[in-house]
Amino acid sequence: MKNLKFDGRYKELILNGKKRATIRVRKVNLTPGDEILLHSGGYVLGRALIKKVEEKSLSELTDEDAQKDGFKTRNELINALKKHYKNINPDTKVTVVEFELKERFDRQILSADFPYEGNSPIEIAEMAMKHLDLSERDKKLIELFLKAGSLRKASYKLGGLNKRYMIREALRRAYEELKARGFMKPRL
Repeated sequence: MKNLKFDGRYKELILNGKKRATIRVRKVNLTPGDEILLHSGGYVLGRALIKKVEEKSLSELTDEDAQKDGFKTRNELINALKKHYKNINPDTKVTVVEFELKERFDRQILSADFPYEGNSPIEIAEMAMKHLDLSERDKKLIELFLKAGSLRKASYKLGGLNKRYMIREALRRAYEELKARGFMKPRL
């Protein structure tokens, strides 16, 4: 499923339906009809449906575009865009993405935990060590994660944040195996 991420300051506007669009200064890999996950402030808020994707220049934005994006006026929207994107001008091409929140998640789910369908990575790691015959590589990665207590700390021990994917992949494989064997199930 595709994702659409927002700064944390937009969380309440999204949840109360006042923000039903976003303007991005780049092309997006979204089309009308796509189901997506909405993220804000590091949390997955819920599932949404893409209603419309339209490219236009900054100068073509309207008050209606601004209101769908949670702003009162076009000028307020453009000022906010200038804070996010420093080098924009009236000719800058933008993509207006309209969406409809279809399902709001009842409990807060960290964006980083969503690949595990709402299950805690620590719980997955503990269950994997107890119930699975892991490959030597996955076993070492998961042990390192448990010992460090977080993905960030474990990835630094592996050589940097760019190594997080290795631990995430091991946890994903473990979660899928735990799910297949009936030890865990989605919590969403």
